[in-house]
Amino acid sequence: MSSVESHQEQLSQSDPSPSPNSCSSFELIDMDAGSLYEPVSPHWFYCKIIDSKETWLPFNSQDSQQLEEAYRSGKDCNRVVPTDGGRYDVHLGERMRYAVYWDELASEVRRCTWFYKGDKDNKYIPYSESFSQVLEETYMLAVTLDEWKKKLESPNREIIILHNPKLMVHYQPVAGSDEWGSTPTEQGRPRTVKRGVENISVDIHCGEPLQIDHLVFVVHGIGPACDLRFRSIVQCVNDFRSVSLNLLQTHFKKAQENEQIGRVEFLPVNWHSPLHSTGVDVDLQRITLPSINRLRHFTNDTILDVFFYNSPTYCQTIVDTVASEMNRLYILFLQRNPDFKGGVSIAGHSLGSLILFDILTNQKASLGDIDDKKDLPSIFMNQGQGDTLTLEEDLKKLQLSEFFSIFEKEKVDKEALALCTDKDLQEMGIPLGPRKKILNYFRSRKNSMGINRPAPQSPAGANMPNIPKESEFCSSTNGTGNDDCLDVGVGQVPVRYPPLSYKPEIFFAFGSPIGMFLTVRGLKRIDPNYRFPTCKGFFNIYHPFDPVAYRIEPMVVPGVEFEPMLIPHHKGRKRMHLELRDGLTRMSMDLKNNLLGSLRMAWKSFTRAQYPALQASETAEETEAETESCTEKLSDVSTEEIPVAVKQEAPPIHVGMLNGGQRIDYVLQEKPIESFNEYLFALQSHLCYWESEDTVLLVLKEIYQTQGIFLDQPLQ
Repeated sequence: MSSVESHQEQLSQSDPSPSPNSCSSFELIDMDAGSLYEPVSPHWFYCKIIDSKETWLPFNSQDSQQLEEAYRSGKDCNRVVPTDGGRYDVHLGERMRYAVYWDELASEVRRCTWFYKGDKDNKYIPYSESFSQVLEETYMLAVTLDEWKKKLESPNREIIILHNPKLMVHYQPVAGSDEWGSTPTEQGRPRTVKRGVENISVDIHCGEPLQIDHLVFVVHGIGPACDLRFRSIVQCVNDFRSVSLNLLQTHFKKAQENEQIGRVEFLPVNWHSPLHSTGVDVDLQRITLPSINRLRHFTNDTILDVFFYNSPTYCQTIVDTVASEMNRLYILFLQRNPDFKGGVSIAGHSLGSLILFDILTNQKASLGDIDDKKDLPSIFMNQGQGDTLTLEEDLKKLQLSEFFSIFEKEKVDKEALALCTDKDLQEMGIPLGPRKKILNYFRSRKNSMGINRPAPQSPAGANMPNIPKESEFCSSTNGTGNDDCLDVGVGQVPVRYPPLSYKPEIFFAFGSPIGMFLTVRGLKRIDPNYRFPTCKGFFNIYHPFDPVAYRIEPMVVPGVEFEPMLIPHHKGRKRMHLELRDGLTRMSMDLKNNLLGSLRMAWKSFTRAQYPALQASETAEETEAETESCTEKLSDVSTEEIPVAVKQEAPPIHVGMLNGGQRIDYVLQEKPIESFNEYLFALQSHLCYWESEDTVLLVLKEIYQTQGIFLDQPLQ
């Protein structure tokens, strides 16, 4: 609040009915206002519940103008106006705002012209539309006739006095006052009244670009809260989207000026609410101990999501929810944006990234979508070859033709035999030796065929997932497989993975435990030739202090130790404390090398034989040779002692085709305050990605690179 406003408010507190002299001073300031009246410019607001209290927020300028045009058209009874980039619809007739893509309580919408300041904070609250019209009519008469000190009473018995154009106050009735004894001087502290949105302190954004270049679905991790402020996935994705809009203006300014780009749309995918609406919370509550109630509730609502994902029943619920929700959002988005021609990517945080990884791993790709079969991993090449031998020929190859009649009697073909267990063959009357030969033969045939194999039936009757075998994920030393390189599905629950309605271009994992879960499942190495069937890119982004994040690249190249890719700061270069730390490291190494070199030179000078002065000319050449040899040795020693981390030039690292031949692991730079204590900021580092400019900029850079659009200035 400005000094003039505070001075006026102090005057109104001391004397709510100012004297003619005090009032005339304001009239002298605004002598021209008596003959000129300009209609107020309305702005549209919506009401949102924040921290259990109502807060009125303005629409951006673009949406407010569209709402005003629809209002002035006179056909607002059933008019629906899309706002906030198409994520919300405003029903003008109802004056309500509804979310389009997710479940959210409807919020009230109001055409606002007059405001008063709230009690506990400095935010202005709009009057109702009907009372604002009464205030505007009173103000118009006062300005036109130059007659002030107008007094109005609101429907809530609140008194508003218009002293002059610059001083208008609002008195709230005191509880318990009667109709005869209450006067404005008895009704507490007056509150400031403002006319027009331009006279109040509120941030109004210009709006979002209409063109959408790319669509990204964001899947959350465990629990209903996604950050330390206990906000939902919708609120966190809203922050992520806002950061992306700001970065587009600063780092893609040329492309925006040339109208080459619009924006990237981020839509949240919520699976926690459907999971906990299955009634499992009631079952858990019955067995939960009454002590430490809040901690146990937090455990049941958050940490148990990890165990739910390892349960066959609830894992199927989670996978179905995520896949069906992304398909539903994609279809709805296309219906509302029929001109959209961009690509689709997916992003997952924490456990959400593992869910997306499993879904992408179990997608099926058609060979017709790929032009060059040479670029495919061997698993896809094997799909096209097929299996031409019949069951009888296979048994003849194993010298077990006498058992063909048994399989024919039981109506067992090759697909059914691939599903049989040792117990099934024993019940058919097949001896132990032939059983082992048959099972080993068909198991090796199934592995060599990759994902193109029939889905087995679980004991519960559900289809097993198309889990990639070791021919896809692991490099094997022989044709039949290697026991040291286990199936990626070991330890994974049997579920059916639904197909996606689109093919994602890039998969972004934030603070992801994918590497840990694959290792726990028994996978030791990922085949460098493996890639997702339908997704070309994969970026594993994490904070260095994130306790949940794990790397992926060491599973692809287990025999080589190398650092992850350092994500540049969005303002360029490294953070100051990292530059200082690297500089001190280089300085200490230089001092160490110089000290060692000086000690060696001194030692050689002491141990060198003393020659007579007459032989100095004869030994000059020998001395020079010794000096050169010492210098070469010192240079060799210093080169050997410099650690690999200090050397800037490193050979290129090949990390397989999981990200199209590019690097997979990308690490953020910690903030200076975070470097003081890693443990103190561990939890915060796992939840930092939603507002991280560096993370968002990397996402935008990789997305727009697929369209041939690059940053204005490459970051170093």
